[in-house]
Amino acid sequence: MGEMVSYGSNGGTSEGYLATPDEGRGLPVIVIQEWWGLVSHIKEVVERFAAAGFVALAPDLYHGLQATEPDEAGKLIMGLAMDQAAKDIAGAAAYLSGRPDTTGSVGTVGFCAGGSLALWSATLTEHIRAAVGFYPPLPWERMSPQWSNYAGKAALIHCSEEDGTSAAPGIGQARTAIEAAGGTVTVYDYPGTHHAFFNDDRPEVFDQEASASAWARTIEFFRANLG
Repeated sequence: MGEMVSYGSNGGTSEGYLATPDEGRGLPVIVIQEWWGLVSHIKEVVERFAAAGFVALAPDLYHGLQATEPDEAGKLIMGLAMDQAAKDIAGAAAYLSGRPDTTGSVGTVGFCAGGSLALWSATLTEHIRAAVGFYPPLPWERMSPQWSNYAGKAALIHCSEEDGTSAAPGIGQARTAIEAAGGTVTVYDYPGTHHAFFNDDRPEVFDQEASASAWARTIEFFRANLG
């Protein structure tokens, strides 16, 4: 079972949900929430990473707030201060990097809005060397990413059919910018899938086959790029 921990965040303090592997040491991964907040599904993903041998931490980007309805979630994500989110994520990366039970570089993975934030996070700090975005929908203009910071880094993007697959403009923009910076990008499409197909708390959109495939590819990607 994981636990809530506090960590330094650019002179302040942030909190997140941490889980560690039974082996005692592992590659560090930041798990970034959907627009609902740090809900039970995200905590379960953190624990799933720990079971796979990673030291995983999900920052609480809403600082204690959660949503259960789309209107609430929309208000929370639109009200998210990007400068504070950057501090929370960069602080989480520094925290994981400095733990005695982590090895290698830090990775980030996020879902929905968190997918965009995860890809953005690799531009924020040199601690983060690999990023995975599941169906990232947020417009890049909200984050103003410095894509040039992707030099020597790697990104993986999982795209749902409902969101327009890899042909969606935002995906193409990110891919072109990361490759131009000297980074590498791998993109997978999942035919017939809805947005949020990885979230097994939402049976109306969950796709077991696509979820299993995306998970296996994510684990392989992190092991190849963080060690």
